[in-house]
Amino acid sequence: MTTETPPRIALPGGEMLAWSDLPERRLPDGGPLVALVARLVPAGARVLLAGPHDPALLDRLAHAEVTWLLRSLPDGVALAERAGGRSVGVLVGGPGGLPTGKTFDVVVAASGLDAVESVEGPRIGWDGLLERLVGVLAPGGTLLLRLDNPAGLTRMVSATPWYAGRGDAEWAVGGALDVGRPANLDQLRGRLAGVGLRPGGCFAAYPDAAAPTALVDVAALDGRPTSGLLDAMLHGACAGGHAGRPVLQDPARLAVDALHSGLAGALAPGWLALAHRAPADAGRPAGPGPAEPAEPAEPGGPGGLPVALAQTGPPGLGVVEVTAATDGWRWRVADPVEPAAGAPFATREAAWRDPAAHTGPVPEGRLLRTVLLDACLRRDLDTLRRLLRGYADWLAGHADAAGRLAGATALASPDNVVVADTDVVVAGAAPAFAVLDASWRASDPWPVDVTLARGLWRFAAALATGGYAHPWSSTLDVAGLTVVLAGAAGHDLDRATVAAAVDAEAAVAAALRGLDGAARTALADELRAVEPTAPPPGSDSHQQLREAWLRQRAELTRLQALMRWTEDLLTSRERALRRADATINLLSGSLSYRVGRLAVTPARLARRGARAARRRAADALRPRPTGEEQR
Repeated sequence: MTTETPPRIALPGGEMLAWSDLPERRLPDGGPLVALVARLVPAGARVLLAGPHDPALLDRLAHAEVTWLLRSLPDGVALAERAGGRSVGVLVGGPGGLPTGKTFDVVVAASGLDAVESVEGPRIGWDGLLERLVGVLAPGGTLLLRLDNPAGLTRMVSATPWYAGRGDAEWAVGGALDVGRPANLDQLRGRLAGVGLRPGGCFAAYPDAAAPTALVDVAALDGRPTSGLLDAMLHGACAGGHAGRPVLQDPARLAVDALHSGLAGALAPGWLALAHRAPADAGRPAGPGPAEPAEPAEPGGPGGLPVALAQTGPPGLGVVEVTAATDGWRWRVADPVEPAAGAPFATREAAWRDPAAHTGPVPEGRLLRTVLLDACLRRDLDTLRRLLRGYADWLAGHADAAGRLAGATALASPDNVVVADTDVVVAGAAPAFAVLDASWRASDPWPVDVTLARGLWRFAAALATGGYAHPWSSTLDVAGLTVVLAGAAGHDLDRATVAAAVDAEAAVAAALRGLDGAARTALADELRAVEPTAPPPGSDSHQQLREAWLRQRAELTRLQALMRWTEDLLTSRERALRRADATINLLSGSLSYRVGRLAVTPARLARRGARAARRRAADALRPRPTGEEQR
């Protein structure tokens, strides 16, 4: 092993020579976390990145003076090479190697404090690490700190106990039993206040604290539990983040339930907390850094940090930022990229994305999928009919003269439609609908029936494969349940239309996920094979697998009962035939049968002879043709 190091790397001591902390799972362009840090750092600020972070941060912080503190020498070499000619300082060692007398305007520890401390030096613990970072934070500076939740959603759904990890990633496992570190938000705020910082806003990280695809302000989660946007955001993040991974129960369902219960912030897999150091006295000489703001930006306020950031759609399409304005929430796509130019696929066969559609106010209301599920679980057929009929009429109202839908409305399924003023639905009034995410557009106009069938099929598939109780027969397949839902909506759909809608869903899903070729064909086959006795596609939840097994057992029990009934019917018919055959045999062998046969046989012969005589007499009486007639 060589000890040679490239320039810009300082080794103050405590470096780990054969270790790497850089995350293996990386989101496109760093995901929401990198977008948040870029929004947090003003131009010309001095930034300390404490611990391993996504290297994409270097590209997004080109407007700042960056110093990176790592404990792994291989990671330091890789980051120095990525920095190229930029003036980026890399410190490889423990926190004791921080420069004396130098302060930073922003300190980012978004990977937590465990990965900051080196095992090659003295251990100072969580509180000691926090004090070291606060010690280099300039007056008026901001600290962004990550804390994993020992009772968060990730640990609730994980098939592997958190305390059983033996891999490198579980080098240090924190839990609620470790009193040396905070275990919840209140304890974290207390620790921050104890070192002289003013705790600020906090973002809940979903679906995983290490690689979040959705960051949502905890205050917004607590204050807007019925928001359709937050519902769709948490559901999408958890469904995509845990796809293909074995879990105990559906994390998307649990996250949405936590949101509506007001517990989405408390059950988040992790938090990114903001804290601020008080500004210095007015008479203090100005330092070389940028001017200190009178009040640091906070999430949720007009002109402040975003209320939420989410990675939506396939890679390369940017991060959606939701900010608060005086007239409500507004959103935009940060650094949008045109799919055909920036993504590894270029399909526009079924759908395409227009990032400009995310500019403007966020539609208000509850998610239609959630409202329909609630009505199904309560067996509220009246509300279901009113919602489904209103949804179908709303789609028909946007159709052109030829009965076709274009743009975002053509893709408007219940999981992308919000219902405003759901109280009026209960009161019997007509509900108001709106497309939530209007950035995805259909490439060609669709018939209204296909759009309606696709939306109802998606809901029926989730209803049947998810094991939700509903007021219809459990023997219906997904296509049959779709037809029933359409009937409740006042439309007569046939199975051929449903099949066309499934093909359209496969094409749209392939475009949304960035699939092409064999992956797209496999997805289409998977969707066509969806059955009520199977778990949801792409899910590996033990709970849902058990529910699917129970449905399969119930279906087998019904089929076995039908087979037994059929077998009993066939057995009874066979016994009746045997009795009839035995009776015939018995009668044919009796003396009376033989005597009767001897008496009947001459009569039959006489009848046959009489018939023959009549035919001969009739032939004799028939006039014969003359010779001229014969000619």
